[in-house]
Amino acid sequence: MKQFLSDKILQIKPSGIRKFFDIVSEMKDAISLGVGEPDFETPWHIRDEGIYSLEKGKTFYTSNAGLKDLRCEICNYLKRHQGIHYDAMHEVLVTVGGSEAIDIGLRAVINEGDEVIIPQPSYVSYEPCAVLAGAKPVIINLKAENEFRLTPQELENAITDRTKVLILPYPNNPTGAIMEREDLEKIAKICIEKDILVMSDEIYSALTYKGQHVSIASLNGMKERTILINGFSKAYAMTGWRLGYACGPSEIIKQMTKIHQFAIMCAPTTSQYAAVEALKNGDEDVEMMRQSYNQRRRFLMNAFREMNLECFEPYGAFYVFPCIKEFGMTSEEFAEKFLAEEKVAAVPGTAFGDSGEGYLRISYAYSLETLKTAMVRLKNFVTKLRESKND
Repeated sequence: MKQFLSDKILQIKPSGIRKFFDIVSEMKDAISLGVGEPDFETPWHIRDEGIYSLEKGKTFYTSNAGLKDLRCEICNYLKRHQGIHYDAMHEVLVTVGGSEAIDIGLRAVINEGDEVIIPQPSYVSYEPCAVLAGAKPVIINLKAENEFRLTPQELENAITDRTKVLILPYPNNPTGAIMEREDLEKIAKICIEKDILVMSDEIYSALTYKGQHVSIASLNGMKERTILINGFSKAYAMTGWRLGYACGPSEIIKQMTKIHQFAIMCAPTTSQYAAVEALKNGDEDVEMMRQSYNQRRRFLMNAFREMNLECFEPYGAFYVFPCIKEFGMTSEEFAEKFLAEEKVAAVPGTAFGDSGEGYLRISYAYSLETLKTAMVRLKNFVTKLRESKND
């Protein structure tokens, strides 16, 4: 059958995240710390609005770009939280999760051979989506000593005359790194000077634990060269509702909507009605979850300090990225051994790019009780490794 398959898709590796969790599902008493999915249920008032829409028979297609009310509420939300003004009718597209927005955003702007700069470690979809769009991915290997922030020098070194898009993945999955205003201003200056489009993935924007998230689109001269991507999965615990959105220049959104129209038609109608309620009345829910995640984040950082495991302090998303280089194993070897011996699944850093080697992604989108049990097992594991190393 291989002759019927696309060479391009055959060259793309499957996601490195799921491997360990197929094993966990078959393993008694195993703990999974790998999936980036909130352990909270979708707040009841949001679910209730979805149920109400079904009871009222609101089960038909919406417009391709999404419900007008939802697009207006997205604009209200971004104005309220980021001070960015978007036109609901021409600059907003509702998508099937943020992942669809990444895919069609790249397809709408890339010509064959254009270069897309991707800082890594980062979300697993960026590189394959760039390849499928016909781009050449240009990888910037971020460094722990810079707190996994993108530096101006790293960006300038990666730019060529074929550079078209910079993907800006902050707050970051898997590292939890953030970019603050002064960081973004330096990056924005380069993008304006070099005429580069930015795709800013802000799916974790509401889960920031140091100050308030700043969108690069809010900076002078950047709204017109930024595709802002966000969604409902992480902040509102709505992963299964599959709903995201993209905001940007009207000409780009128009072309993204064209692709969306032919491939998807529209995002799920029930989810869209629920999302209107989330944006109107969900700020308190998000704050409650953010505070809970922050408590778990601080617990994990303290646990790492107690076991002398190196980890820079993350201030966004719900991941920590401890360094395991001292043990002389690859990230995959460490994760496999940890799972086999202690029945705890975490994701090797290399699932998010080669620069993730020597690190492990641990999600704290799990209960504090689960995290406490997992940390006891991790402490036992690293203690044994250190003792065997010193024998």
